[in-house]
Amino acid sequence: MFSEFIKVWKKKNLTSETVDQALKMLMKTREMFVESVWSLRESDTGELRFDVYKHDKFINKFERDIRKKLMTHLMIFDKSEIISGLTLASVVIDIERIGDYTKNIADLAIQHKNKLSAGEFEEALVSIESRVKDFFEWTIKAFPESDVELARKVVNQYKDVSRDSAILDNTLVKGECNFSISDAVTLALYARFLKRVAAHLYNICTSIVNPFHRIGFKEKKKEIE
Repeated sequence: MFSEFIKVWKKKNLTSETVDQALKMLMKTREMFVESVWSLRESDTGELRFDVYKHDKFINKFERDIRKKLMTHLMIFDKSEIISGLTLASVVIDIERIGDYTKNIADLAIQHKNKLSAGEFEEALVSIESRVKDFFEWTIKAFPESDVELARKVVNQYKDVSRDSAILDNTLVKGECNFSISDAVTLALYARFLKRVAAHLYNICTSIVNPFHRIGFKEKKKEIE
């Protein structure tokens, strides 16, 4: 389990540093997400109050650095830590993908310019946004301490977020709404990006509650007991 990995690796300078770097990456993606959503949903100019793209480059650099450190450590030190190293590598890939999707949301804001309103779907969209923000908070707290119960909140609630995002996306794609083409396309893409951000946060949390071979999958009942 990832919890054992955290306990062991925190005692080692090199590997403890990689965990800290991964956490910094995750916190940067949260900053990117909050800013991108604000720009799309609150700003009438598509402005970004800080450089989201610079943050993305920072995340990419950290991902490469963590991979290099993991490879070096696992080649030189205890081979019993291979599964733990692979788990952390999987986590940083998910964090990098979150950065990509938040950057996609920023792209939407820049292209759409005017504040995006979801009209009749506003309540549903606000609910999805709120839950994804909660996922960020829970994941950031759960990851460094390998908090299984907090991670489990994300794992258990992800299915509802995925479903609600898909319903909104599918309704817009089918044209079952009264929006301009620009608003409909932007909303559909935004709903899909929210779902993908939630999915990668879910993946990270499954690495905390599941063994390596079940990362990205629902927790088995007997594993919960």
